[in-house]
Amino acid sequence: MKITIVVAEFNSKITERLLEGALSELKSREVKPIVQKVPGAFELPLAASLALKAGADGVVALGCIIRGETTHYDYVCKAAQEGCLRVSLDESKPVAFGVLTTEDFEQAFERAGGRHGNVGASAAQACLAMLSLKF
Repeated sequence: MKITIVVAEFNSKITERLLEGALSELKSREVKPIVQKVPGAFELPLAASLALKAGADGVVALGCIIRGETTHYDYVCKAAQEGCLRVSLDESKPVAFGVLTTEDFEQAFERAGGRHGNVGASAAQACLAMLSLKF
């Protein structure tokens, strides 16, 4: 099984924790993923598409978008989510969405290995679950 993790470098204090969670989850299931880094969450859909076209069975997309003072947050959230969904549907392969969309750093931290778990690990679990579907 070939899994690629695409991880945004923007907000790296959070995304590195998401990556650790995803890697730990996949390692516990004896899956050795390829890791590709991209500048930010906006670039995740293209990276996911390229990974699937290069032969990945599934992708775990990781990022962190924290609301700022402008509407930029809304556009990046929408583009990342809709883009990853479109790639998944177009390729008929899973693109698990492990992108945090939070109001502040604290909310992100709590969801990247804090008291609310690790969304990176959850996304890795979701990718594997979707790959195990039988039709």
